[in-house]
Amino acid sequence: MVGQQIRHPPSTKFDEDYQIPAAKRLKRLDSADSSESRQDASCDECDVPPSPKGHGRIIADSEADSDEEDAFTPQKTQKTDLETALPPVKTDKEAIRDYEATRAAESANLDLKGRLGQRKWVQGKSSIYVDAFNLALETVLEEEAHLFNEAELAVFENWRNLSYEGQYLYVRLFLRKTAAWHRINRLGYYSDIADLSTAAQELFETRTLPIVRGPQQVNPGELEPPQDTVLGESFTFADRSEDHINTLEEASSLLKLDELKVMAKDAKVQGKNKAELLRALRRTSGRQSGLGWDKLKRSDTEESIKSEKSANADEADASDNKENLDAGSSSFNRDSHFTTKILSSTGPCIRLSSAALKLFERVHLVFYRSTEWTEKSLTTIILARISRRNFPPYIVSRSTNIFTTRSDLLEFEASIRTQFRIDFILEFNGTVKRDGLENVRHTFEDVYPRWKVILAEEQRKEDRVYESGEGAYLRRFSPAWVYTRIVHKGAYVLGRFKEHEREHRILSELLDQRLFHAARRGAWYQRKALLEEHYMHALQPLPALSDEQQKKHWKKIALQTCEDGLQDRDCHLIYHYDLQKRIVKLEKQLKLPKREHHVFSHVRLAKPAERTVNGIRVERERTPSRNGHRRDSADATNSSRRGAKTIWIDEREGGGECSVEEMCLSHYRDLGWKGYHCEGGVVRTLFAYLFFDVLFTYVPNVFQTPYQTCPLDLHTDAFYPSRASEINHRLVEIANGDAETILRRVYEEHKEQQTCIVGLHWDFDIDDLTEIVRCFEGEALATLCKVMAQEYQQRGGGIPDLFLWRTNIDENDDTKQMTEKGEVMFSEVKSENDRLSDTQRLWIHVLTGAGIKVELCAAVAREVRTVR
Repeated sequence: MVGQQIRHPPSTKFDEDYQIPAAKRLKRLDSADSSESRQDASCDECDVPPSPKGHGRIIADSEADSDEEDAFTPQKTQKTDLETALPPVKTDKEAIRDYEATRAAESANLDLKGRLGQRKWVQGKSSIYVDAFNLALETVLEEEAHLFNEAELAVFENWRNLSYEGQYLYVRLFLRKTAAWHRINRLGYYSDIADLSTAAQELFETRTLPIVRGPQQVNPGELEPPQDTVLGESFTFADRSEDHINTLEEASSLLKLDELKVMAKDAKVQGKNKAELLRALRRTSGRQSGLGWDKLKRSDTEESIKSEKSANADEADASDNKENLDAGSSSFNRDSHFTTKILSSTGPCIRLSSAALKLFERVHLVFYRSTEWTEKSLTTIILARISRRNFPPYIVSRSTNIFTTRSDLLEFEASIRTQFRIDFILEFNGTVKRDGLENVRHTFEDVYPRWKVILAEEQRKEDRVYESGEGAYLRRFSPAWVYTRIVHKGAYVLGRFKEHEREHRILSELLDQRLFHAARRGAWYQRKALLEEHYMHALQPLPALSDEQQKKHWKKIALQTCEDGLQDRDCHLIYHYDLQKRIVKLEKQLKLPKREHHVFSHVRLAKPAERTVNGIRVERERTPSRNGHRRDSADATNSSRRGAKTIWIDEREGGGECSVEEMCLSHYRDLGWKGYHCEGGVVRTLFAYLFFDVLFTYVPNVFQTPYQTCPLDLHTDAFYPSRASEINHRLVEIANGDAETILRRVYEEHKEQQTCIVGLHWDFDIDDLTEIVRCFEGEALATLCKVMAQEYQQRGGGIPDLFLWRTNIDENDDTKQMTEKGEVMFSEVKSENDRLSDTQRLWIHVLTGAGIKVELCAAVAREVRTVR
């Protein structure tokens, strides 16, 4: 869950059985964006996070030369739902420092709510980090304290009794490498902590906890919780290095490169970098070299061994055993010597204790309603309050029943850990081997019965408990949500094992439920139809039919499956093309009468037109290096082709340098087109205008703060089903030509305040936008908006680079009246050695299927200029 690493709950990082190496993610057959593979394989539309790192208690060696906080660069992660819904605010260290400095002058003795409400701060007695951390804790305890037992509530009470400096030190470490050791003398929080040693000692103090009786909860797919994450009879907020570091491997990880070089020189070992030096040092200790050479006996030499070959075997064995014991003792003493030497050079170190850390991460899971969070998430809410922005009017309703019981919360955490383990096997571990598939299958078999039970319970809630779509967003925090994804992965593994009959049954069960992962329904229809077309006739034969009749029977069932997919309101438009292709193929194979054939000519995908634009490309001449040599032009050309942005001359706009997109945009202007290089900015802005009231209509649980620019479920597949009626009504209005009226109304109501609305850029001229809306065909614009409503997050990227439009004035010969007729076009710009991505191909299919013109614009350099 720690946002700097992965999108899963924090508990997944302590699963030491699954430390993750640096490995490239394989291109899976069930990739959601692969249009070629969707016909014959199940689709995985879930946005899988980048390859995460293992987060065990043993810290891997680092190449970094510094322990400083600035040296730690977080991995790129997705934002939390809450953070995405908040407006973009400046949250860097300078902004926080300036904010706290302006509040320091307003010294007052205020509690947490007073400081947040009146925005008054006391330098050295309050901090945005501590207050944001406590805000999350107090909010959760006020509304959802039933999720924690007596021991955990006692930890929170001990937390409240900590001094400000102790809390500040803990929170700052909480936002860093939480499993790493940190040198106390290098933390550098002196502006907020007068005595770091005293603050650390406060966190080291052992505190007693009440004993909680009862059996330990067992969750499907997980035999027991990760090690050191369960509270016992006592706990500490932090661990001290003197009590926990007792091996050379742990101690050597604390060293910086310069320090390690000095120690390696003393031990007479060599290496090119930190990792090699550490391995050499450990290997040296393992070989018993360095210290203790005085214990080497003459009998250990090669000559002595040869001369003693005829000695008594029993005496030799006894001698070997004694020498092995001596060697083990010598190795232990040697490791102890190096460990002591390292700890004396680093000074005392601190690490957050695992059990308390996991507890506070669980608090943040409940507060943020998300399985990931970052330092930015912690401070954005407070900074959003002081940003002088206007937000749309909506009803704030923070849900208090997101987890009904503590058991539900713990099972949800465990399910996320199980999902992470499966993703590691299938996605992040190179080629999937048979034992990995067996592991996934075993987990699937363990989870499947529990999934069926929770599925029935969630359906009961939907039918009898929830009202007006209340459960749509809450279902994302049910273990069944995660288990459904695991079952989906299990069906994929069954297909790999050629167990197509059971795979077909699982897919049918996935399609029978409509509560979880609606975005995958199209993929399930595709895979189910494929199995029915090719395999089921041999797996479930009907005695009364011949082989040919059985094939025909199952092809008719496959045809019906495809038709059901096209009629399913939750089957997204991106899957329609493949389902239509299979229908056409099956109808031809079944030799149905022409009158019974489906006609898809109105949505037949046309290939995008291709255009070539010739221009002048600029190559930067390499400056001489320190040794006086210069790279040749071939190296420069090759480097520019490896993903770097190319530079072109804009001959139509004064001859200045520009990007390839701007050069092509100038070419289109010469042809009478108006346009923007916005990569989807116009589409998102139009969607925000046209669906403003739909975005901010009341849906329970999706507006949890007054500072949101969108509902929390916009970036999930729960957005469309919970507002299906409102969205479909708006799509009909757009198709009937009312888009301009809707756009003008929202503009007039919110332009003066420039309300913060997701995706809406007020910089776009309103006259341009209304002209664009008039140029759109109503049905085409409605289709475009429907794709955005169904998958706002996944389909927000990949839109072609250039958005173009033009109006043509036609004169009617009969009536002599002037009519304005316009058209819009998207253009994807590609320079040499560039190709379309899967998401770009998908958007081209969607746009051309909606009747919108798309061009592939190839930029070709007719001349290359070299400049310094």
